[in-house]
Amino acid sequence: MPTTGQILQNPTTGDIYEFLETAKGTDGERMTLKLTLKSKGELVPNHFHALQEESFEVLSGKLTVWLDGKTHILSTGDKITLPTNVPHNHFNNDDEPVTFLQSVTPALDFEYLMENLIGLTIDGKMPNGKAGLVQELVTLKYLDSKSYLAGFPVSFQKLMMNTVGPIGRLFGYRAIYKKYSGFEK
Repeated sequence: MPTTGQILQNPTTGDIYEFLETAKGTDGERMTLKLTLKSKGELVPNHFHALQEESFEVLSGKLTVWLDGKTHILSTGDKITLPTNVPHNHFNNDDEPVTFLQSVTPALDFEYLMENLIGLTIDGKMPNGKAGLVQELVTLKYLDSKSYLAGFPVSFQKLMMNTVGPIGRLFGYRAIYKKYSGFEK
């Protein structure tokens, strides 16, 4: 379970994730992470959030934001809010590390998504930022924080999550793993 002040570090890349605010501490209003990305390139596929908006504030370095087909480079002090249902991605595309704040409103269970994505990445189960189709569908099916892949019809993703998601659980896949968050979902 994420807690305020909790720090996760990827020993391979040196990327650092610190939970500054959790759903519990904000009565569900938001969750906020401080990230330092030393790794270069996309960490997750292009996606959009159906129920939440995401905000970023760059503390140092340059953050690349892909938003609805256009690339933006944010520098120290720059802020951006990504609305719901708009395809996006964010990553370090520079040789230097980038440190930024990431807030998600409302929080729902997004902090658990992050905790598990970070855990899967650290454990080498998300090569090239991809969790694999079955893991993606189980996550989509069982989390309240609905994130969909950009470029694929949502109706197809919903059909797949409702078909493959329960089967994936039979094979041990989880949206939230006990190893990373203290409980399973």
